Amino acid sequence: MTKGMKQRIIEQAAPDLEKIEIALEHHLNPNVELVRQIASHLLFSGGKRLRPLLMVHSARLCGYNNDFEIEFSIIFEYLHAATLLHDDVVDEADIRRGKKAAHTKWSAPKVVLTGDFLMALSLDIAAKTREPDIISVIAKITRDMSQGEIDQLSKKGKLNLSEEEYRKIIERKTAVLIQGTCQSGAILAKAPKEKETALSQYGFHLGMAFQMADDLLDYTASAKELGKNPGADLREGKLTLPLIHSLSNASQKDKEWMQDAIAATLFNPDQFKKLKEKLYTYKGIEYTKDRARDHVKKAKACLNDFDDCQSKQLLCLIADYSIERKV
Repeated sequence: MTKGMKQRIIEQAAPDLEKIEIALEHHLNPNVELVRQIASHLLFSGGKRLRPLLMVHSARLCGYNNDFEIEFSIIFEYLHAATLLHDDVVDEADIRRGKKAAHTKWSAPKVVLTGDFLMALSLDIAAKTREPDIISVIAKITRDMSQGEIDQLSKKGKLNLSEEEYRKIIERKTAVLIQGTCQSGAILAKAPKEKETALSQYGFHLGMAFQMADDLLDYTASAKELGKNPGADLREGKLTLPLIHSLSNASQKDKEWMQDAIAATLFNPDQFKKLKEKLYTYKGIEYTKDRARDHVKKAKACLNDFDDCQSKQLLCLIADYSIERKV
């Protein structure tokens, strides 16, 4: 089912995806060749381009179709790539999208500065929209995502992290980018405020669902499916919703064992396997799936007042795909 859903998105969006790829290549023109190499290592390593698609079809859903939506949509792929480059350095991740993380091939300072370049490039393209509101949205995205990462770092290893604290972290880390992507499409189309708000809320709920699904995959998918080693969140001391819910419902004995497993200095595959079993026993997996599905339901409801069209169908399909995907 998931593979079919992904294939349907690719087939429906094929012409746009081809143009997005061309635009990403065309605008990546730094003065220093090393910057291109580092940026390309991540940018062209198999990303799904969902963020550009979301902006393109949010704009079209509001009646925009001037061809410029493709060029402006890559703002959000550059921003996304910049945050991934920075995150992998901060998290000391080894693998990204099935390849060695950039900072394992080049020095961390070079990778961080390349991420900075991509952020600046996204702002440069945003300025060409001549829409101050879009520039404001991007400024908010970069501000909130930075704070989200700092908040997560400050709470690293916190064994009593609450669900509310978790939600605030993922709102800033993930949802704000997808929310801003969809909102910017509406702004570009000069849509009425109520449509801009609806698409902004669609993006918020979609982003929350995406991150919850990602947090699930860290415990339910294989290394081959993930393109990185499973259990990365646990190794990095990050408590996500499957763990938070399970800890709050576990017996005292199991809770203490789980806390010891989380706090362990060395990653133990057998211990990780046992921990995953606890997440099923105490319904952390099931609860997270339910919360993600609820966000998808709310996201699709935000599109109710829009006329039916190909763009609306695609946005609904992406919402369903966000939680049904395996990778």
